[in-house]
Amino acid sequence: MKRIILLSFIQLFAGLSISCKAENDVIQQPNNENNQAMKSNKINIKVGSKTFTATLLDNATSKAFVAQLPLTINMIELNNNEKYAQLPKSVPTNASVPTRIEAGDLMMYGSSTLVLFYKGFSTSYSYTKIGKIDDISGLTTALGEGDVKVSFEVD
Repeated sequence: MKRIILLSFIQLFAGLSISCKAENDVIQQPNNENNQAMKSNKINIKVGSKTFTATLLDNATSKAFVAQLPLTINMIELNNNEKYAQLPKSVPTNASVPTRIEAGDLMMYGSSTLVLFYKGFSTSYSYTKIGKIDDISGLTTALGEGDVKVSFEVD
């Protein structure tokens, strides 16, 4: 059964990746500060009228992600527990299998797929953790059931 679910996920992900054009889903605004070193380990994540603050890890992945901010992307619903989108540029990764994914985790799947989790669960997939939303109150409601536009900016 796990094999069928895994193959279905891979097929869905591959189909979505091929059919999506990143230039239509990503709006990258110019940022005069993104060439500077990461001054803060905080970013703001805006979903509709709600803003969440996330604390980033101090790693090469999060630094490369911050260099792409500000960024507005259309995040796609997957498995009723996450939203994902392709970044305009790949980032370095150091993937591992987490013991458990928690709501509010911000991670990379591969080097170009950003994933925002809004429900916790166990997994066998490998991710590189970027950070975590500090207060997840209202996150599930803000993200909604379908695809959603999400903005990321340095705090």
